[in-house]
Amino acid sequence: MLPWIQLDSTIIPGEGGELRLKQRGNEFSIMLGSNELMNSRLSGSEEALATLSYERIKDHKRPKVLIGGLGMGFTLRAALAVLPADAEVVVAELVPAVVAWARGPMADVFKGCLDDPRVLIHQGDVGETIRLARADFDAILLDVDNGPEGLTRKSNDRLYDFNGLRASRNALHPGGILAVWSSSPDPSFTRRLRDAGFSPDAVNIRANGKRGGARHVIWLAVKQLA
Repeated sequence: MLPWIQLDSTIIPGEGGELRLKQRGNEFSIMLGSNELMNSRLSGSEEALATLSYERIKDHKRPKVLIGGLGMGFTLRAALAVLPADAEVVVAELVPAVVAWARGPMADVFKGCLDDPRVLIHQGDVGETIRLARADFDAILLDVDNGPEGLTRKSNDRLYDFNGLRASRNALHPGGILAVWSSSPDPSFTRRLRDAGFSPDAVNIRANGKRGGARHVIWLAVKQLA
């Protein structure tokens, strides 16, 4: 078996954690310490984050979508595949190196999606983007951690507490959806979504889609009318 080769590393701004990009043949991995955050061979649940969300907003005109975390681009590519030509997709990515990796060593994985005219890359904290928004988005897709807790950055906890969820609700159009990817279930998060004014549904998804893999969870939380 081919050995893993580390291509690059970078420090997450403000937190001090180190992200490492590794390659083995045509396979890529992004690591945080001993945790593998993403792998180029496993994309099914990240793609479902986009496609299942779009099903809930497909009647919205000129939809505007916020994606938290660029990752390996699987959610972005899946969103672009289903969104109409007049859609707008804002990708908030905190770590500049992740965007550089997308345009450099992982260009074949991204397949040019960053050059789609519907895409705007915003270098910054998705939480801040959400807090500044007022009914700006039809969908907010969050895949910045391994679930509703701050794994990559402890400050990401603010995305998933009651105040953070209320901020997401305020950032959405009526009938908009907040979608959150997780590597495992969390019933308390479902309750917190409901308390924050969402109608949540936790969907079990395989890591590699129809080909199986680990079981992941996607929360699809529709903004309830006040």
